[in-house]
Amino acid sequence: MRFERKHAWLLLGVAVWNVVTYAMFTRNLWSAHASGEDRPTGYWVAHTVLIVVNLVIAVVLGRLGLKALRARAQD
Repeated sequence: MRFERKHAWLLLGVAVWNVVTYAMFTRNLWSAHASGEDRPTGYWVAHTVLIVVNLVIAVVLGRLGLKALRARAQD
């Protein structure tokens, strides 16, 4: 399968969306923790893992999108 420019932009858009939404989620989680919100440790660990995994996905999608854009530019 060959990526077209629209696919590359979609991948980049999803990557940016993941970064923006999970940055807000991280800020909210940090604020809750800093304010002393009483949650089990597993809650904090699970949400931290969720944030890390989704940011890794964003990096992978972003790299694929950039690679696809560069490949289409050379055609």
